Amino acid sequence: MADVLGPLFAGALRSGLVIDLILLLVLAEAALLWWLGRRFRRGPGLGAVWPTLVSGVLLLLVARAALTGAGWAWIALLLALAGLSHVLDLVLRGRSGPS
Repeated sequence: MADVLGPLFAGALRSGLVIDLILLLVLAEAALLWWLGRRFRRGPGLGAVWPTLVSGVLLLLVARAALTGAGWAWIALLLALAGLSHVLDLVLRGRSGPS
């Protein structure tokens, strides 16, 4: 079984397909948080976690870019944007006070 799955998984990593699937899961998570917040007023809601989701998506895009052989400038740009999103997340959490 490992003889079949190993090359298949390696190809999925090299092509970025694994990252694409994870990005779809993050999109589904965002949609679920939005829906739960609107429908039931439950959970943190999308507004509370969007900077975290954005920085996570950007880091996934960094991984995808590195796996697929993108240039260093694209990787650096995505890393910088992820860092800015993370700082924004920290600032917004600091303004909301202790949990």
